[in-house]
Parts: sequence; structure tokens; C-alpha cells
Amino acid sequence: MSRIITLASGQFGDIPLEELCRLAASWGYDGLELATHAHFDVQKALRDEGYIPQVKAALAKHKLVCKAISAHLTGQCVGDLWDERLDNFAPAALAGKPAEIRAWAIAEMKDTARAAKKFGVDVVNGFTGSPIWARWYSYPQTSDKMINDGFQLIYDLWTPIFDVFDECGIRFALEVHPSEIAFDYWTTERLFRLFNYRKTLGLNYDPSHLVWQGVNEANFARDFARHIYHVHMKDVKLRKSDRAGLLGSFLPFGDTRRAWDFVSVGHGDVDFDGIIRELNAAGYTGPLSVEWEDSGMERGFGAKEACEYVRRINFSASDAAFDAALHSDS
Repeated sequence: MSRIITLASGQFGDIPLEELCRLAASWGYDGLELATHAHFDVQKALRDEGYIPQVKAALAKHKLVCKAISAHLTGQCVGDLWDERLDNFAPAALAGKPAEIRAWAIAEMKDTARAAKKFGVDVVNGFTGSPIWARWYSYPQTSDKMINDGFQLIYDLWTPIFDVFDECGIRFALEVHPSEIAFDYWTTERLFRLFNYRKTLGLNYDPSHLVWQGVNEANFARDFARHIYHVHMKDVKLRKSDRAGLLGSFLPFGDTRRAWDFVSVGHGDVDFDGIIRELNAAGYTGPLSVEWEDSGMERGFGAKEACEYVRRINFSASDAAFDAALHSDS
């Protein structure tokens, strides 16, 4: 199978790039999906002529490639309504300044497209943020106008960003995710309609965020197949409980009292077999990127095991029906 297996670097942001390359190679990965908050500095890429060669040399030394970069934290700051959590995603000097954080994020996302072009990748993964996420539950009453205005604001904020993406020949792959403007099936469909199915906007398909919401992950992949620009391999475990609810109860990830939790690939309830079959049917040949998140497992063990699991299930489509030979020529 031609799909390479990569490791999303964001969850390993405390490890320097050179060391992460060494580890990823030893775990069996073919490449890294470099996160802009951790291992790919957008501004250095644009301003320091020695920076991109340095990054490429670190990858090449360990026979790794990079096919996409992720800018999730920056994108979140574009569309969100500010609260103090966003201060962790923006430059420290902008803390507590909502307008300045949004202006920085818009400019940084445009620069991310320019840096991606210079680096030689054509997909940037990320979030959009959402000005209406806090209104997902219809009490106090949420009007249609509030929702319409929220989607329109995302359109107004992201259209100029996508214009720069188009100028650079870069596609934006949105990760459908709670706290984003598109967080499930119908909000994803609505977002694509809003942008008139603009080819700039596609999906970083991550099934883990769908499964715990009750959305069928294989059907989602089938229906949005032509929009899948990148794939995250991430798992989620559902636990039957008469105490915990799907909203999380403010229990941290890794707490076994939760009704669901992210777990290492192959340890949860995501139908990866069904997903691979849908990706094969869609002709998807891009990376399968392990986004490793499991607060109950040592990450070196987990990252290596996850790579081995994904490689085992990364099968190609058949070139013939299994019963094609069950006939007689007589």
C-alpha cells in the first residue's frame, strides 16, 4: 500500500525535532506531521533561509518525510470568542487582548500557507474555532439568527485566509471536532455549503471525535470522501456507565470514571477496518497520521504499537472480486 504512516508531532512538543525524528524512525514511522506550535516555526521558515534546510536535514537523516503541517492552535484563535484559554495559543504579549489575538491568528494563518509552500507541502491541517460553540445547547434559547451569524462570521474571517491559501496552492484540512464551527455530520455539510464547496477547504478526517458523539465514522468517510485531504488515526474508547455522561463531567482525560476517553490506536471502538475500506474506495493515497493521545499509556510504547497496528491494517483494495474464479469454462 502506498499510504505512508506518519506521527503527529504536537503531542511530542516537549521533545526537540532531531530527537523526535530519531524516535519516530525507531518506532517505525515513515514521516512526521509537523505542528507549528512545536516543530515547525512559521516565521523562521519565512525569514531565516537556513531554517527549512535544517528541518529537512533532520527528517532526511532518519529517512523521514513530511507531507502536511498542522496549525490547530493558530486556527482556533481565528474563529473563537476569547476566553483566557486562548492566551495559551497566542504570543504571550497578546494575553488578554481578544482583538489582537484574532488579528495575529489571521496573519499567522496566511503566513502558514506561505511557509507551507516554501517548505514543499500542500496541506495544512487545523481548526477554525467557533464563535457559537458555547451555544450548542439550546438553553438559554439559541435563535436561528445566532447560529447563522456565527457561521457567517467564520466565512468572513476565513475567506481572506483561503484566498492566500489559493495563491500558494495550499489546501486547508479542517479537523471536525467539538469546539469547532463544524463538529459533527450536519455542521460539516453546512460549512461546505456555506463555502460553496470551495476546493481550498477539506477535511483532516479524525474518526475519534465522531464516535463518542454517536456519528458513524465509516459513513462519514464515505459521504465526505472527496473532501478528505488528510487522515488522523486516533481511537476512542466508550465505557458503559450509569454515572458518567458524554459531556465529560469535568473529569480529565485518563480518568477511568469518564464515559469515553481517547486511547492508543487499536485499543478503542473506532472501526478502522471500515475506514480503510472507505479510504480505498475513495482512492485516498495520502498519509495515515497517528495522533497519539492516551493518558493511560506510556507514550513511547503507545506510539510504537500504534504504528505497528496501522501498518497491519493499511491494506490495499482488491483488484478482483473474491468469487471471480468460481466459475466453469465448460
